[in-house]
Amino acid sequence: SGNPTLLVLARLAGALQVSIEELIAAPRSDAHVHRNGTLPVERRGKGKKAEVRTLLPDPIPGMQIDRLELEPGARMTGVPHPPGTREYLVCERGRMTLWAAGERYDLAFGDVVSYQGDQHHSYWNDGSVTAIGFSVVAIAPPGLR
Repeated sequence: SGNPTLLVLARLAGALQVSIEELIAAPRSDAHVHRNGTLPVERRGKGKKAEVRTLLPDPIPGMQIDRLELEPGARMTGVPHPPGTREYLVCERGRMTLWAAGERYDLAFGDVVSYQGDQHHSYWNDGSVTAIGFSVVAIAPPGLR
């Protein structure tokens, strides 16, 4: 609602440590759409009935997020990560079973299990509909292993 002078704008920009242009210009979006099929997708397990879709187009150190789609009867072995890694699995649709370090965890819609990602683990859909889940892996930094 005001009409600041150029001197006022220069002082404000200096105080905020930005250019005058950045102060008065419209905000620029740094968003990118990654269309279906442009990110890595891997078919795994016996009969290739499990699909692992990468959800992070830009690498984030120590972080991995994947969408898991398991057809009925699909089994897939997970890859153990470095010591200290934590893994989180949420079931979004259907039913999923996680086997981690010899323990069985049955998940239904909305259930989340957290476990040590450096252990042997596998995923299984023993239901009659395709199961969808999301896996989040927080890899321990080298100094904490």
